[in-house]
Amino acid sequence: MNDPQHDIFVKRLKRVERLNRRGAGFEAAGTLGRSYYSKRARKRSLWGPVIVAAVAFVVLKAIMVQQMGAFDYQARIESLRTGSTVEQVGAFVLQADPATLWLSEQINNLALASVADE
Repeated sequence: MNDPQHDIFVKRLKRVERLNRRGAGFEAAGTLGRSYYSKRARKRSLWGPVIVAAVAFVVLKAIMVQQMGAFDYQARIESLRTGSTVEQVGAFVLQADPATLWLSEQINNLALASVADE
């Protein structure tokens, strides 16, 4: 004696158990439950790390300009420009841009202010 209602119920239970093993949940409509976060992988942008790396590079150049002085830094860049292709690329990348010079001035002002406070 096979009850069709019981078979439908068992199929539904198996479906629910299978979905739960996969991490799905049964949430109310319009809510953000487990399935929202597990099924949809967040699309990660490449712009964030690129911007952080660029800012870190400018800060590093500004620190080098502040430590060496603008004249000595420019002299070293000029000596790189007369070298091999790799050194010429390095000179292009390391040349002091306005943001680097401005930031090195700000770092220098902070250093002078901390020395004056002592």
